[in-house]
Amino acid sequence: MTATTDGSAGAVGPRAAAASTTNEPLRGGGAASGLGGTAPPDASGLDGAAARAAERAAGHLLARQDPEGWWKGDLETNVTMDAEDLLLRQFLGILDADTTHAAALHIRREQREDGAWATFYGGPGDLSATVEAYVALRLAGDPPEAPHMARASAWVRVGGGIASARVFTRIWLALFGWWRWEDLPELPPELLFLPKWFPLNIYDFGCWARQTIVPLTVVSAKRPVRPAPFPLDELHTDPDLPSPPRPLAPATGWDGLFQRLDKALHVYHRVAPRALRRTAMNQAARWIIERQENDGCWGGIQPPAVYSVIALHLLGYDLQHPVMRAGLASLDRFAVWREDGSRMIEACQSPVWDTCLAVIALADAGLEPDHPALVKAVDWMLDEEITRTGDWAVRRPGLPPGGWAFEFHNDNYPDIDDTAEVLLAFRRVRHPDPARLEAAVARGARWTLGMQSKGGAWGAFDADNTSALPNKLPFCDFGEVIDPPSADVTAHVVEMLAFEGLAQDPRTRRGIEWLLAAQEPNGAWFGRWGVNHVYGTGSVLPALTAAGLPVSHPAIRRSVRWLGSVQNEDGGWGEDLRSYHDEEWIGRGASTASQTAWALLALLAAGERDSEPVRRGVAWLTETQREDGSWDEPYFTGTGFPWDFSINYHLYRQVFPLTALGRYVYGEPSPGKAR
Repeated sequence: MTATTDGSAGAVGPRAAAASTTNEPLRGGGAASGLGGTAPPDASGLDGAAARAAERAAGHLLARQDPEGWWKGDLETNVTMDAEDLLLRQFLGILDADTTHAAALHIRREQREDGAWATFYGGPGDLSATVEAYVALRLAGDPPEAPHMARASAWVRVGGGIASARVFTRIWLALFGWWRWEDLPELPPELLFLPKWFPLNIYDFGCWARQTIVPLTVVSAKRPVRPAPFPLDELHTDPDLPSPPRPLAPATGWDGLFQRLDKALHVYHRVAPRALRRTAMNQAARWIIERQENDGCWGGIQPPAVYSVIALHLLGYDLQHPVMRAGLASLDRFAVWREDGSRMIEACQSPVWDTCLAVIALADAGLEPDHPALVKAVDWMLDEEITRTGDWAVRRPGLPPGGWAFEFHNDNYPDIDDTAEVLLAFRRVRHPDPARLEAAVARGARWTLGMQSKGGAWGAFDADNTSALPNKLPFCDFGEVIDPPSADVTAHVVEMLAFEGLAQDPRTRRGIEWLLAAQEPNGAWFGRWGVNHVYGTGSVLPALTAAGLPVSHPAIRRSVRWLGSVQNEDGGWGEDLRSYHDEEWIGRGASTASQTAWALLALLAAGERDSEPVRRGVAWLTETQREDGSWDEPYFTGTGFPWDFSINYHLYRQVFPLTALGRYVYGEPSPGKAR
């Protein structure tokens, strides 16, 4: 796979290219696809401008389809991915000059004027990201006295030095003796012996945290130290006292309780029975290897893969072992090489997500339901269905599998959000093998319904993953470590169930009741996997109306008023990531194409097509569209962990505006009666 200059993956196949340059107009997908809709508007005024913008956007998106049928945009996060990739290679003894040079080009380019590095575009400096970026540039040969390095180290010292960085950053430094293992929270491998019903067993953690914690228990037990290639005294506030003592919190609270438990675990580390510890580490190794994917990765995401490679290496797996070779090769596939020679590491890859969203966008923009590009995409997604049991079955034993993951390879962790959107995409395409498609839809809907949590809502990967205890651990300061239900995932499921003719099913109604109860006083919904209330609201309103709630419902009217109140003067919508921890930022931020589209999707679903906010929002999209049919969007509008780990999905700027323009032009899709 290769990356183009605009971040699209792969070469353009002849079929996709032909589709993008055809003179055939994009016809209304309504009646032909069974989704409802209206004829295209007249070519005058805003309606005509929207239709032309949708056609240009559709052509651009079609041209980016891979010959195999999928779409994938770059998944941009922050420079800790690049820094940790270099540190891993240094630890394993495989760091080469070309990789180091290319990574350093990217890291230097992301530095702020004040010397720090942020975790999202336009965001404030982040201490841990700055420490890791600084160390990576030291590995690349940048001297500490260089102006950009001196600014960075001064910024770190003002922020409290290495001692104030997150646990993960200090673990990386401990691997080279830049930090003492004794000053890190203990994570014993015996954790794997805890039964599944016991508090703080590994299945109490979200799947992303679970996959990271298991290998780190081995690292914590082994406490390896490689020779440090240089000192880091300049990153301490006091080099003579790099880890100043911290007072314990009162023992009557959770923080104090877990701090004392951690002290006890440090004592246990010194006296742990060797046979028991060896057994625990061997069990961790088996757990890790059993979850390695066919492409060599773990969970399709970079952090678990990095720590799994380190853990297995510490347990004696040499770099030529097939498991290790496959793991390292998978990490190479996370690299995006730019024309200027720089190299950016993706934390994850999103082909299933990007493909289902692209199909929905193109279909709602009037592409014929049997268009070859759509059929090809559905063929690829059908092949990606996961039909084996994964970790989700711990909470749902006996539930037959049938879902889709986010990535190319992640059979252990299908996710509910992707599955719902894939099924919504399927319903927009006239496939030549309807029996195959219907069977896949039935399996996916059954699995999704079976993953409903007790309260009536859905999380992303697991059911009822709601224990509050994992977030209390001293180790868990790196972001969200559990997977509770969220409004956006629940909304996508409810919308899918409505399209399957299950709007009146008691399980769907429970989901709707949960959503109505989760609405915030201002009329918005919190967005867990997208930024933020604009995303949550843009997900929920189409779901509620698809499920039959009238647009006059009080909850819908409150949302419409809120969206109108936060529209920017330029006609667009935006919400900064700071809204996750500062209420002053809720609904506020520079206008972006994806967030403007989310607001429009909500308003269109609420029957506001001819309202002034909708017309201004559509005008903003048509006026900011580039000549090639795309939009610029440097801002991060996706999340891995709210605030702590932010994502710029490079295809969001394309698929969501196209969907919004398509629905403005052709009307709202309407659920069929599949059941």
